[in-house]
Amino acid sequence: MTTNLYALPIEGARFERQCGGNLGSENESCVDLARIPGVVDGFVLRDTKPEGGGRELRFDAAELDAFALGWASTRGLTV
Repeated sequence: MTTNLYALPIEGARFERQCGGNLGSENESCVDLARIPGVVDGFVLRDTKPEGGGRELRFDAAELDAFALGWASTRGLTV
């Protein structure tokens, strides 16, 4: 049975901020990422732009890994 990550609370999640792009606006060019508490491979992503406030995406580790690898490959980035 698959866990509905959107049904899980994220209180106590420890977000890490990854920033880039618009360097003139410190908090508007970032993505916050945290593990969902109590879930082995659940993650929550949020945008720090005011327009994205209160919105989040949730992924399991396999989904997030596939996205990250695909994005890096599409952009010609190496890790």
